[in-house]
Amino acid sequence: MSLGFTMTAGGITSARGFRAAGVAAGLKKTKPDLALIVADTPATIAGVFTTNSLAAAPTQLCRELLAARSPARAIIINSGNANACTGPNGLRDARRMGKLTAELLSVEASEVFVCSTGTIGRPLPMDRVEAGIRLAVAALTADGGNEAALAILTTDTKPKQVAAQLEIDGRTVTIGGMAKGSGMIHPNMATLLVFLTTDAVVEAQALQTCLAKAVNKSFNRISVDGDQSTNDTVLFLANGSAGNAPLGLKHPRWNFFCRAVAALTNELARQIVKDGEGATKLVTVTVARAPSARAAEKIARAVANSLLVKTSWFGADPNWGRVMGAIGYAGVKINPELIDIAYDGQTAVRGGQGAGVPPEKLQAILAKPEFAVEIDLHSGSARYSMTTCDCSLEYVRINASYMT
Repeated sequence: MSLGFTMTAGGITSARGFRAAGVAAGLKKTKPDLALIVADTPATIAGVFTTNSLAAAPTQLCRELLAARSPARAIIINSGNANACTGPNGLRDARRMGKLTAELLSVEASEVFVCSTGTIGRPLPMDRVEAGIRLAVAALTADGGNEAALAILTTDTKPKQVAAQLEIDGRTVTIGGMAKGSGMIHPNMATLLVFLTTDAVVEAQALQTCLAKAVNKSFNRISVDGDQSTNDTVLFLANGSAGNAPLGLKHPRWNFFCRAVAALTNELARQIVKDGEGATKLVTVTVARAPSARAAEKIARAVANSLLVKTSWFGADPNWGRVMGAIGYAGVKINPELIDIAYDGQTAVRGGQGAGVPPEKLQAILAKPEFAVEIDLHSGSARYSMTTCDCSLEYVRINASYMT
């Protein structure tokens, strides 16, 4: 069956009418650290943000701007400094970033969204930030997506970019995106910034509904280390350059558009986990035949976030007892005698006890760069999956010294 869309190479400027830039403002020692995304015409915008109660200043500003329902023209992003836990001055600096960007682009300050990522608790060096914004505006180009994707990285080892195309009302519609995220990755988002663009015409509320649904099934189902950030932000711009009839819930191609958005967010989420700090293995944890959706989710999250489980995966240790332990403390009432656990289809636990599989057979599976863990509770019909990774010695090294 056709998906109704095609995944393509590209990123944040793949859609018509968008430009971007990535420059070095000196917030990090050697890397580009300031990115700018611009819509050449006013764009509808949707957003999803961290649930951390200590949201960073730029995150607070983005929420405020989104609530005002103004069109969007630009997003200015710095890395190397989170502008979080910086008090009233932090919000003032975030507003200054938006205002200066707006002045240089000849748009309204209410049309410029601001994002930051990096170390918490440090004031922004605004002289460098402002100089960087001027550089970024001068460097804007329709081919600047890759530079922008590089400029938003922190401990990431590679940029994360996606694009897709589909036909709507006889017009080719493109969706592009980029993301950053490597550590502090936890359900209900993470230390991640995600930016999506499309040249489709999309109704504002419909765009928000589509984005929220896609985020819930992608970025809210990944985990690297169980920590949640103060800066998590996902923003989606639709500038209407494709000229299609407005997309909404009643449009015949609406579901195809949303499927494409979901595919892009899933791919970016996968790239984030695969590039998790020190990660050597990508693991899918699925809980099947649970008594309820909430029960399946709680168990999947417990296993995906367990340090004992994740460190055993790093060592290719087939210690399924650690998985059983995480299932037990997830807070779900279950019958242990009904639990089966399999690795890539190879049953390791049957009826809550070891299935007698030679350890070396399981070790070979856990030594692979990607594998799946399926937990069958035989207690209902609910199912839930998480994408996670192992926890290596490199994760400790990175987080014992990360100060940029």
